[in-house]
Amino acid sequence: MHAPRVAVFTDKLDWHVDHTLAAFRALGATPVAIRLSACRIDTSRPDGLAIPGFHALPDLAIVRAIGDGSLEAITMRLGVLHALEALGAPLLNPARAIERCTDKSMASFLLRKAGLPAPETFATQSLAQARAIARRECARGPLVMKPLFGAQGWGLRLIEQESDIPSLEEARGVFYLQRFVGPSRPPYEDMRILVSRGAIIAAMTRRSSHWITNVRQGAKPVAVAPTGEQRALALAASEAMGTVVAGVDLIAGADGRPMVLEVNSMPGWSGLQRITSSDIAGQLAADALAAIPSPRYGGRGLG
Repeated sequence: MHAPRVAVFTDKLDWHVDHTLAAFRALGATPVAIRLSACRIDTSRPDGLAIPGFHALPDLAIVRAIGDGSLEAITMRLGVLHALEALGAPLLNPARAIERCTDKSMASFLLRKAGLPAPETFATQSLAQARAIARRECARGPLVMKPLFGAQGWGLRLIEQESDIPSLEEARGVFYLQRFVGPSRPPYEDMRILVSRGAIIAAMTRRSSHWITNVRQGAKPVAVAPTGEQRALALAASEAMGTVVAGVDLIAGADGRPMVLEVNSMPGWSGLQRITSSDIAGQLAADALAAIPSPRYGGRGLG
């Protein structure tokens, strides 16, 4: 039986990709790091798809990053992922789940549809409507404006009054506004729970003197054991998005009960690795290989 060949889609060779490649190699697989921007649809080929480094389809594909680009470029890269799935290649995460999580407005809608607690959210393409929302809602407390497509806490803006709403151009055409949840002064904290194949494999509290609590923005990761309620909510949020692997961000509401802030389909775990002795990359790689329909790796598939 040949060693499974794994496509690891990324936009750069960072810490996470290095650890992902090493983890797959340690398990006997052959991983290949590839930019999605280098892949193409080619209907002259037997499968209609060209992936650098692969003469045939990969046995498994992992999506670490899609990369920056125009709407057309991102749409094509997602099309490549959909094509892989249509050809039967196991993909983590599924393309549809990535789309759901990447579009924060859709993610908020799906969390609401699933009946899961999350901060009130408003998304509009109208500057007048955004100002009206701020005028009405800021009387009850501040809002947080987030890029519709963004990660790691970059581009967040605190909206405390109508005049804080930026121009339509600055907002890139969409105003995504979410109720600010948390104390009025530091310390600020929330929780990141890493989910893989319906199980929780790591968790941390992120503590910061700033209201943006991402580790990449300077927050301190602190080891924590999630409560049963937090665990159940993280698993339910991952299921609502259709993710196999997810970084679920929770925060305590005014009543102390957990709420879902965000579900990340391409989560980082460098902060989590700093506060646990477990080999997170190894666990994620083992779980991913179990998606391959082979007795050697469990053959459980993605269902």
